[in-house]
Amino acid sequence: MKNIQLLIISAAAFFASCSKYVDTPVPKTELASQLVFTDDKTSTAAVVGLYVDMNGFNYQFANSLMNYLSAMHADDLYYFSTFENYDVFRQVRLLPASNYVNAYWASVYSYIYHTNACIEGITAAQNLTPAVKRQLLGESYFMRAFFYFYLINIYGDVPLVISTDYRENSLKGREATAKVYAQVISDLSEAKEKLTDNYQTTNRVRPNKAAATALLARAYLYNKEWARAEAEAAEVLTNSRYSLLQDLNTVFLANSREAIWQLQPVNIAGGRNTWEGFTVVPFSNTSTVVFRLDTTNLIAKFETGDARLENWTSNRVLSTGARIYWPMKYKVRTSTAAAPTEYSMVMRLAEQFLIRAEARIQQGKLDDGRSDLDSIRLRAKLPVLPANLDKAALLLAVEKERQLELFTEWGHRWFDLKRTQRSAAVLGPIKGANWQATDTLYPIPSDAIRTNINLTQNEGYK
Repeated sequence: MKNIQLLIISAAAFFASCSKYVDTPVPKTELASQLVFTDDKTSTAAVVGLYVDMNGFNYQFANSLMNYLSAMHADDLYYFSTFENYDVFRQVRLLPASNYVNAYWASVYSYIYHTNACIEGITAAQNLTPAVKRQLLGESYFMRAFFYFYLINIYGDVPLVISTDYRENSLKGREATAKVYAQVISDLSEAKEKLTDNYQTTNRVRPNKAAATALLARAYLYNKEWARAEAEAAEVLTNSRYSLLQDLNTVFLANSREAIWQLQPVNIAGGRNTWEGFTVVPFSNTSTVVFRLDTTNLIAKFETGDARLENWTSNRVLSTGARIYWPMKYKVRTSTAAAPTEYSMVMRLAEQFLIRAEARIQQGKLDDGRSDLDSIRLRAKLPVLPANLDKAALLLAVEKERQLELFTEWGHRWFDLKRTQRSAAVLGPIKGANWQATDTLYPIPSDAIRTNINLTQNEGYK
């Protein structure tokens, strides 16, 4: 109980830095654990504090780690300077003791503990407004599913922790990925049933029913449940709240119509907007660009006239004559504007077109799947695909469009190659002698194994 108290108190205190997540005053931080869920305000602060915590500092799971380090593990991005903590990702030399390997694990499990505390506390609460109780439970179930989705795609089999019983949880062994996926789908179904289409504030920074539906579509896609993936994606795509923005420079702005779920910047000292932009946008027109896009394996794949290359990347010719590129989906490093104009994008509509396209093609609905791909291509100012492409060719087109549309976003490229069993064919030649099939998963952190005798290590890292 003491651990729950400290967790919720910390979240409530951090929440005070970002009142726009909720329209009611935040609670005082000296609340006792038995009072945390006694009314709508404190319960909301407990849930919303999680989003603030996720995005408060740089190089965390929810910003630079999932967006950029996973892109280095794939073939999107590299770090120009020598830095061992990054090089181990690019060169597939990860070890159980590698710094950021543990950062993913430790932070995500702390977030899961937070969501479990919220589910237990809100479920037991007697004095909450029914609508608020349903909303907060829906958000909590969604978030637990979200975190487990990433854990199993990063590490494979992981401990399935769905309570706050520390003594039990600290000795849990790894559960089969299929069982964890079943929990993810169950939690998302619960979230979808409890949430509404409405956002709780004027910002799209708290998950709604569409967010649960979109993640459910992704989970079904990863599990090869094509018809269900198609149906869930279609539900989002027919929702009038969302649309593909034709101006690519507006996609990553705060509350864009393409956004299904964003994280609001909370640590904006010095005019900072997102940590993503602050990390990769050069300080000046002459400063060194350290996060660079792979010219051979990414940039060269853009077709002539692709608006994504023009609008979502920037480039410069070095004194050596070489042209380098870097990500510019987020364009603001720092700004003098009164409030951030860009928010961190977590889920957006374009992915749902790509999910439905793949699910349809896998079911033999080639024309429908190609039409979804053409929606993405036309937005990128590209011609439609040839009508005579067969299933295999269309699936390769899906892979290409996913890479060019979702580069440096939330590990999509790395996960896509792994789930389609294309990692060896694509990444093997790029990574060279260091590559082995087991590199599609991270090692279980040495700190976790040292403190839990029932944890086992992934193959390739023993």
